[in-house]
Amino acid sequence: MARNRRLILSSPSEVWSLLSDGHRYGEWVTGTQQVLAADAHWPQVGARLQVRVGAGPFTLDDTCVVRICDPGHRLELEAQARPFGAARIAMKLIPWGDNTLFILDWHPLRGPGTRMHGLPVDYIVAVRNGMMLTKLSRIAVREHGRHGDRLTENTRG
Repeated sequence: MARNRRLILSSPSEVWSLLSDGHRYGEWVTGTQQVLAADAHWPQVGARLQVRVGAGPFTLDDTCVVRICDPGHRLELEAQARPFGAARIAMKLIPWGDNTLFILDWHPLRGPGTRMHGLPVDYIVAVRNGMMLTKLSRIAVREHGRHGDRLTENTRG
């Protein structure tokens, strides 16, 4: 499992507004080339987000399904990237004064990723997820008029 934490200098409701717009995932999810479709009821449980991920000419169409949604607090997705399997992506927003402590956990569920779990895969995923949280933080701060972010922690477990 890869776990990342970041203090974002925006309120949980401001950060949640970004998470609840499926069409904006391409702005902050590292590796996303294009959002192909987002269900109108995103991020309600069962809603789907279809994205094209990859680098250069190497692309893969991925589907994320909302498994748990506690608006403003918690969002858990199952990312399905055939033929590579599926992963659980859990996002938790914790009020921290006027800011948000954002916790992101990633864990493989099915497929070859479960056999490659551990170092160095978890390290690579933690670096990727750290990049995502940096982008998310910058967007939230830019759109809500505050400056910077302060805390980053990556752990593998």
